[in-house]
Amino acid sequence: MIVVKDLVKRYRSHHGSEVVLDGVNLEIPRHAKLAVIGRNGAGKTTLLNLLGGMDRPTRGTIRRTCRVSWPLGLSGGFQGSLSGTQNAKFIARLHGVPESQLPEKLAFVREFSELGAGIEKPVKAMSSGMRSRLAFAVSLAFDFDLYLVDELTSVGDAAFRKKSRDAFRDLASRAGLVMVSHDESTLRNFCDSAIWVNQGQVHWFEDLDEALARYKESIVQ
Repeated sequence: MIVVKDLVKRYRSHHGSEVVLDGVNLEIPRHAKLAVIGRNGAGKTTLLNLLGGMDRPTRGTIRRTCRVSWPLGLSGGFQGSLSGTQNAKFIARLHGVPESQLPEKLAFVREFSELGAGIEKPVKAMSSGMRSRLAFAVSLAFDFDLYLVDELTSVGDAAFRKKSRDAFRDLASRAGLVMVSHDESTLRNFCDSAIWVNQGQVHWFEDLDEALARYKESIVQ
């Protein structure tokens, strides 16, 4: 479970201090299938980064009692001067993977990413497509109770996109999800409840259809 209490997030801007999230309280069960909806700039990605520990709240607390992923496919955390293999090894050690399991994890990343010898390039020398493949493979290599997903996209050729979709469906069948997406069909495929981020507040809906209806009403007002 993730327990969020009295969370406030502010960012400095040229206008001064901007409040993105204000007084958020949430309890997200470890096996939730939760959509995150809202307008562009509402704070959806900010909330996801906070839940995953990629960012810190200005005020308030986030307590995790299960294994929570970083946002799936995120490549911003890679060290550019290290190779793909070295980055994968560093992340594995960071998440407490025993040395005896490292070869298995690295083999999975190499196989799934289909980068071949390119995985030994420094990440900063990789194309954006190569980095995306690497990031997706690394994200799938580790087992979490709750996965964070921000606008899931498929990269590569048709065969790789199918493999990625199949792998994600398998992941979603055995773990919880907190998913940001503007694609309604994607949310309906994977989620049954939702939170609506609006004007710094977060509103919980047990029913996804009700949340989507409320969100659409807010857009046309």
